[in-house]
Amino acid sequence: MTIEKGTTAGIVTGAPLPEGADAVVMFEDTVQKENIVSICASVSRGENVMEAGSDIHKGETALRKGQTLASYEIGVLAALGVTNVKVYKRPRVAILSTGAEVVEPGRPLSTGKIYDINAHALSAAVTECGGEPINLGIVEDESQKMEATFKKALNIADLIVTSGGVSVGPTDIIPEVLDTLGKPGVIVYGIAIKPGKPTTVAVISGKPVFSLPGHPTSALLIFQLLVRPVIAGMAGRSAEKPRTVKAVTATRIFAARGRRTFVTVHLTSDKASKFVASPVPLGLSGAITTLSKADGFIEIHESQQFIDAGEEVTVHLLKPKLY
Repeated sequence: MTIEKGTTAGIVTGAPLPEGADAVVMFEDTVQKENIVSICASVSRGENVMEAGSDIHKGETALRKGQTLASYEIGVLAALGVTNVKVYKRPRVAILSTGAEVVEPGRPLSTGKIYDINAHALSAAVTECGGEPINLGIVEDESQKMEATFKKALNIADLIVTSGGVSVGPTDIIPEVLDTLGKPGVIVYGIAIKPGKPTTVAVISGKPVFSLPGHPTSALLIFQLLVRPVIAGMAGRSAEKPRTVKAVTATRIFAARGRRTFVTVHLTSDKASKFVASPVPLGLSGAITTLSKADGFIEIHESQQFIDAGEEVTVHLLKPKLY
């Protein structure tokens, strides 16, 4: 088909431009009666035309290693006619809770019992950083049952995350059980931090095991600090740059003596549009509302006794909310 002076041709969106044509008029800007086409809007040379190769140039890098394949990236692959690409396998993460006091949400809650917060919160956290959670439920604090559950987890998962059973109580037997399952076993038993001091880390037959404290706030914060980077790396995600903002403290904040202290804070703005960091109320490690209300956390070095009111601090953001 060739377009000559005084003639037009109809084409569909995305079709090649006929020879001799150099612009396209939108259909809604035309009126057609029999073989006569009236054009009701002016156009310039090249208008409504996409030059060949203007979207993706020859030799251009369309996608890079480590990119997450979301809707736009899938569209790029389709535009290139690519039907298969090499991807990282989503790491399978086994999650289990311990404790005679823990009950699965939805079941009757008797006196002295609490619902299992950690398994569901940690499962969501695993998904957020690129993993595939496998919730193995609640395991009794009994050596043989716990050993059997760990063996099952090691068979089906690439990494294990547990909560509870790592302190100094008579039923806190996870470190002991882990040391019977394979070499090297437990490599970290307790960390000089607050919250999260009893955190235990093991490696069994090349698979990492993170045993977090039972308190929800402690478990989720330690997950963010230690476990999230490992899962993200296994999922092939690029190293995440810490999202931080500068703020001034609303009150004096004391640290735990001799331990690296992490304090969850809520951010507001003062009259000068500066961020003000206030420790989250009910900041006990067992209160899940601590993290639900917190925007981030500040880190206090173990050699520092306190941070004074009005002192500038770096707040590590916990949520995707932009500041």
